[in-house]
Amino acid sequence: MDGTPDALLAEATTVADLLLDVQTRVNAQIDAALSELLPEVAQRLGVADAPPVDLGGLVNARITGLSVVVTPAAVASVVPLSGESVATTRVARGAVTDVLGGADDRVVVIAGPCSIHDPAAALEYAAFLARMRERHGDDLEILMRTYTEKPRTEVDWKGFAYDPFLDGSSRISVGLVATRMLMGRITELGVPVAAEPLNALTPQYVNGLVTYNGVGARNVTDQTARERVSGFSSVVGFKNSPEGSIDAAIQAVVAARAPHEFLGVDAHGVSAQLSTTGNDTGHVILRGDRAGPNYSAAHIAETRRKLAARGLPEVVVVDASHGNSQKDHRRQIEVVRDLAGQIAGGERAIRGVMVESNLVAGRQDLDRRHPERLTYGCSVTDACVDLDTTEVILAELAAATRARRVGSGRP
Repeated sequence: MDGTPDALLAEATTVADLLLDVQTRVNAQIDAALSELLPEVAQRLGVADAPPVDLGGLVNARITGLSVVVTPAAVASVVPLSGESVATTRVARGAVTDVLGGADDRVVVIAGPCSIHDPAAALEYAAFLARMRERHGDDLEILMRTYTEKPRTEVDWKGFAYDPFLDGSSRISVGLVATRMLMGRITELGVPVAAEPLNALTPQYVNGLVTYNGVGARNVTDQTARERVSGFSSVVGFKNSPEGSIDAAIQAVVAARAPHEFLGVDAHGVSAQLSTTGNDTGHVILRGDRAGPNYSAAHIAETRRKLAARGLPEVVVVDASHGNSQKDHRRQIEVVRDLAGQIAGGERAIRGVMVESNLVAGRQDLDRRHPERLTYGCSVTDACVDLDTTEVILAELAAATRARRVGSGRP
């Protein structure tokens, strides 16, 4: 396959089309097997002669289409992970876990676009972060935001995984394949990735690729989401709710750290009962709320108090965007400077910072009738800071980490 960024969607389309043909034939074989085997079961249970009933208007009353989709197992078999990619994720998961646990005194930084919509721009941004990781590796563990699903308050574009061509065609199978390809190429550059899982299915398509999963503010109160991430192999964080409830995030941490039994699907898309151990990396992400920011020293102290009261580690990651920047991307650097001051002053609870950053500052509207008119490297969702500002942000956080290290008497 062509390895150029511009060809990624074309490659993903070829893979998806071939796998969809395979899956259609597999489904036909499953239907045939069930048609052969189920009548015998019905006979044994005495329901074979039950009269048929009319389910019109009761079943699928509002479903207008049902399409075959590629399965995680099939995608993984033809889009395998490279040794370089696996090594990146394995090392980064250990590093982030150590930072959150206090064994590593660096700070985790999750930087990148609010959402991914252009593979070429995403790979260019990843190359930038690869340089930043080399420059600041002694002080920062830098991950890339590679969010291909976007939660919507009402209706809008749902993300690259769902509509990769940005035109409303909703080629979900192509989006899932392309997401795996893109994360594979980013991690091959030595850059670990972070994601935001929105349902039970999509994480399986990128299994082994994601270092950090953040549960968003809209989903933090969803008990099924908490149970799902209790079985994730990645590090997981929970944002406070849109209304600002840190208690909701703490409750999510408690739930995710516990073992669970729940209904899910396996890698072949078949219903399965899942049993989990619980995820002991769970932690709170402060992202502010509609009323204002929650990253000040007083907010950090109050969050620490609440965590300690529940017997949880006093560990916090702060999102410099969203409510903390009051939706003004230019304020992110002000948030980071405050956090850097706290870190340099010895605050140990702040273990990570999130920044929305892209090749070009600001945002633009997506016209799905003319996606070709988009400005290259500029967000189509929340506004982001540019590369120059990101360099300043990373340098200030690295300097703050060094200052905290010196203050603690460590070399």
